[in-house]
Amino acid sequence: MGSKNKLKRFSENLTFKNVIQPERDVIINNNFKFKGIWNKLIFKNKNPIVVELGCGKGEYSVALAKENPKINYIGIDIKGARFWKGAKDAIENKLNNVVFLRTQIELIEKIFNKNEVSEIWITFPDPQIKLKREKHRLVNLNFIKQYREIMVSGGIINLKTDSEFLHGYMLGLISGNDFLELIYSNHDIYKQTGSPKYVTEIKTFYESKFLEENKPITYLSFKVN
Repeated sequence: MGSKNKLKRFSENLTFKNVIQPERDVIINNNFKFKGIWNKLIFKNKNPIVVELGCGKGEYSVALAKENPKINYIGIDIKGARFWKGAKDAIENKLNNVVFLRTQIELIEKIFNKNEVSEIWITFPDPQIKLKREKHRLVNLNFIKQYREIMVSGGIINLKTDSEFLHGYMLGLISGNDFLELIYSNHDIYKQTGSPKYVTEIKTFYESKFLEENKPITYLSFKVN
């Protein structure tokens, strides 16, 4: 994407009512005004909150929001030029149950209160295969413990990826930690039946590219108790 397009998207994001872009210092200093009261201030209802981490273009947040009007969705990514498309699509479709937040995922405990999030989606994250990069994986044990702090007991995390390594890594974490409980696992969702419809019916930009390359797409879901 050219720099002119990025600047245009950054400018448009500033006009979108469904885009929230707090300063990092505001969050770090515990001054983020929506923490604990997302439903009251943003969605103005008491519906469950589902978060998409590393939401990219926001395909999952928008598609799920269309399907489930009584659930609130928050797409999080540090790159506002990416989720510009999701924010724009949500506005054009008059979706009031989805917003986008520009921030770092490692700050998530300063963004939500305990028991504020019911479900998390992580779609096609960087697998960070090298051992020294493990701390950056969105599904490493430290991150999952952070997610646990903001989720309801028994909250669900969904991982959809083209990385068999990451899929297997997560299965290993689930089997090795008592507070995690596997719900479902599929190593190739388009060749093996049984996946929930929203797993095969919603495709991200990157997923479409991976399918063109004949890469198998994996999916698993698990509870955090």
